Amino acid sequence: MWDPTVYHRFGDERSRPFHDLVARIGAERPRAVADLGCGPGELTAGLARRWPDARVTGLDSSPEMIGKARALAAPVAFDVADVHDWQPAPDTDVVVTNAVLQWVPEHRALIERWVRALPSGAWFAMQVPGNFDAPSHRALRALARSAPYAETVGEIVREAPVDDAAGYAALLTGAGATVDAWETTYVHLLAATGPEHPVLRWMEGTALRPVKAALAEPAWRGFRAALGATLAAEYPARNGYVAFPFRRIFTVATIA
Repeated sequence: MWDPTVYHRFGDERSRPFHDLVARIGAERPRAVADLGCGPGELTAGLARRWPDARVTGLDSSPEMIGKARALAAPVAFDVADVHDWQPAPDTDVVVTNAVLQWVPEHRALIERWVRALPSGAWFAMQVPGNFDAPSHRALRALARSAPYAETVGEIVREAPVDDAAGYAALLTGAGATVDAWETTYVHLLAATGPEHPVLRWMEGTALRPVKAALAEPAWRGFRAALGATLAAEYPARNGYVAFPFRRIFTVATIA
């Protein structure tokens, strides 16, 4: 289950890659815009403000996120849906998917299917995290695969489920698109306030969700405490802040 409140803990840091991504979309008057994996909807509402004449749709597999999005009363059609089932309409001129496809196995095949179905001149823009080899995720995998957690969550945590920018560029140029691909490492300065390490609090909104869902409450408390201790050693606080480097992978494609 996605928790919009937990996800919003670092709203500014999480939204920055979205803004950097859509800034590279050159569509002027798109007919229909789709945001796949729209989350709580605030960023999708921004797409509606940018293209007020477009029919904007926001889709997410989480009913909790869509409930939050609908409460915005934005001029967006928000719906619960699985991206596996989505297919662009003939007038879909912009597709955005931000920090979603890392959760979708075999998403390369989906990307290729979508791009080949989009009309000429359409834009496809995606962003995925590329931090799976960071100390945070290495620590998560090591703990999950150790006793007493391995039997329950050892197979839940993932190795890198995404490609790099060059790999996505090759996929999309192979589908006949013109591609702009890049990678950025943001250094998020997270305030070191309170008893809990800020990187642990960050991970609770995303990477730790499936672990928490799989563990009974006492085991989850133990797992969380052990991971927090490791993160405190890997990401020390300096001058009241923890520096949290976070690599992101971007690709924007124009359909021929």
